[in-house]
Amino acid sequence: MTSLDELPIRDDLRGKSPYGAPQQTVPVALNVNENTHPIPEDVAHDIIARVAAAILHLNRYPDREFTELRRSLAEYLGHGLEAAQIWAANGSNEVLQHILQAYGGPGRVALGFSPTYSMYGLLASGTGTGWIMAARDDEFEVSTETAVRAVQEHDPDVVLLCAPNNPTGTPLALDTIRAVADAARGVVVVDEAYFEFAEPGTPSALTLLEGRPRLLVSRTMSKAFAFAGARVGYLAGDPAAIDALRLVRLPYHLSALTQAAALGALAHSSEMLAMVDEIRGQRERISAELSRLGFHPYRSGSNFVLFGGVDEPHAVFEALLERGILIREIGIPGHLRVTAGTEAETSAFLEAIALFAPERPNRIAV
Repeated sequence: MTSLDELPIRDDLRGKSPYGAPQQTVPVALNVNENTHPIPEDVAHDIIARVAAAILHLNRYPDREFTELRRSLAEYLGHGLEAAQIWAANGSNEVLQHILQAYGGPGRVALGFSPTYSMYGLLASGTGTGWIMAARDDEFEVSTETAVRAVQEHDPDVVLLCAPNNPTGTPLALDTIRAVADAARGVVVVDEAYFEFAEPGTPSALTLLEGRPRLLVSRTMSKAFAFAGARVGYLAGDPAAIDALRLVRLPYHLSALTQAAALGALAHSSEMLAMVDEIRGQRERISAELSRLGFHPYRSGSNFVLFGGVDEPHAVFEALLERGILIREIGIPGHLRVTAGTEAETSAFLEAIALFAPERPNRIAV
């Protein structure tokens, strides 16, 4: 059998690994920041009806400009946005790929703050964009001074700000985003994939769009909307900045079925998002209990918690997996990450992780 190394792939892709997260069927899966709450039954029935209606017309191409979906997304986001300011694709990863295809590429560089979402570097590689990772401050925070200094030093064509950040959960102050957007020569992308889980009243980068045509704010329906399997991501920005994305997208990239399903979910946005408060509560419960046990949970504005103080992360990961609980190793020494699930899932995780607590006198050795 031919190996990858024997194939004539691009030189800059050699030695790289694709994105990967463990995919295992376990009773408690808390590793990829999914919304573990099911879609409400009445909403599911409406989505099914809309998809069924779309099936009757699958002999025709879908609306290439996904006009109705853009209108619905603009209405959901508010802030006076109009359909012309909205873009959507198959998950926020494809949205980010479109951005890097249009504004990155050979001879250009993108800047992020490490550690951050691993797909940024992979998307940069896939589009031939240079990838620079600046350091964060203590506790994985990014101050305004740190962010602006990195922009001035590297002069990137694209800046990727994950707010709140994945995998650390760290919120990013609006003043910092504003300062970066005003300091950067290139396009600034604020990835708000987890924004709905932020503390109520937290201002969105959407409030900064007016007068900043190089600022783009990305969102997803995968997390708060419990729609990960549907693959719907979107962004808001200046209409001219979005026009550039049409130059690189594939024709009819959003299927009629995807559009129908997304419209169904958005029609019930209040009901779909009703579970967010509960998830936020479980996140706070996880942080409080991990702290009590002697671990070090970091400030989180997302639906997950990164925690340090783990002597042997891989051994703990495997021990939890043996108990039917799947969390995430993220490559930061001494750290693990766990998604805030249902109350029962959270209880199962906390009961299991307590066996490995630094302050437990008779903790299990791993």
